[in-house]
Amino acid sequence: MAPRRPPELYRAPFPLYTVRLHPRRALAITAGGGGAAKTGIRNGVHFLQLEQIGGQLSASLLHCHDTETRATMTMALAGDVIAAGQDNSCHILRFTLQEPEGPGTAGRDAGPGPCPAPSPALPPQFPSMKKMLEFKAHDGEIEDIALGPDNKVVTAGRDFQCCVWQQDQLVTGLRWHENLPGIPDKAYRYQACRFGAVEDSAGALRLYTVQVPHKRERRPPPCYLTKWDGKNFLPLLTRPCGSEVISCLSISDSGTFLGLGTVTGSVAIHIAFSLQRLYYVKEAHGIVVTDVAFVPESQPGRELLGGHEAALLSVAVDSRCKLHLLPTRRSLPVWLLLLLCAGLIVATILLLQLAFPGFL
Repeated sequence: MAPRRPPELYRAPFPLYTVRLHPRRALAITAGGGGAAKTGIRNGVHFLQLEQIGGQLSASLLHCHDTETRATMTMALAGDVIAAGQDNSCHILRFTLQEPEGPGTAGRDAGPGPCPAPSPALPPQFPSMKKMLEFKAHDGEIEDIALGPDNKVVTAGRDFQCCVWQQDQLVTGLRWHENLPGIPDKAYRYQACRFGAVEDSAGALRLYTVQVPHKRERRPPPCYLTKWDGKNFLPLLTRPCGSEVISCLSISDSGTFLGLGTVTGSVAIHIAFSLQRLYYVKEAHGIVVTDVAFVPESQPGRELLGGHEAALLSVAVDSRCKLHLLPTRRSLPVWLLLLLCAGLIVATILLLQLAFPGFL
């Protein structure tokens, strides 16, 4: 059965480019904008309160931070600090959350109306930051970057390369198709790279990459997902993930699920172990999906899931933030499996006894 159309959790007054969820609070942060002021479209960072109401996850606008003429295209969240990529600069923001004065005080209107009055700004306090290294990693743009174990860095470039670095020294170049001889070297480029935990293996990491066709064709070839060993960076598994070009990748906290968005607005969830697709909604958004993020698996996050195994938020240039719920997969308890096996053995013995009297 195909999943229902994902509900619209929130709609911003500007195109959305990135979304992050706070690991310890029921808080989602979305950001985007229309760029320079002459476009007439605002730019901002919106803070959304997430909560279960009537058995459904809902979002209410807590606060919006005006970023003036700069649209936030990328964002990283660490505790109560936001690093926002705006044009050619990175802006560091720190926020504090105040408890509401009473029930129902948070705004329920998540539409494009006026924002609540901003709270007093707190200046960020950080030790001085100095550039440690600067080196040329690729010929052309870097599509994605990921920090790995032992201070290694993985970079994915538009030059068909995905490289592992130790400081400014090249450790290895990844070759996702080395066991797929039918694929030419420059038929695909790396679109995304992310490290994820390994379920039930504390401290272990896997690297996941997305490969997309370099050229668009009338009959589009498939994109590919690859899972890598996080220590020796050998490819463990590669599987096609559909012909829609992948635009973004996210991994759940436990490393169990991968979330994908496409340039045609579709959203998918894959299981990390086998790279099998579990969830797919075609054109969940009307335009390119710019970011996806899983609800954290901390205690506040589990309270928001409402009995579902996972929840993924997606944002797009259509200004919408949508919710994708993955129902809990049904599984048989171990004792029942053992009982079924024992019953099967007994039934087999009885059948043999009937077919061959004196068998026992």
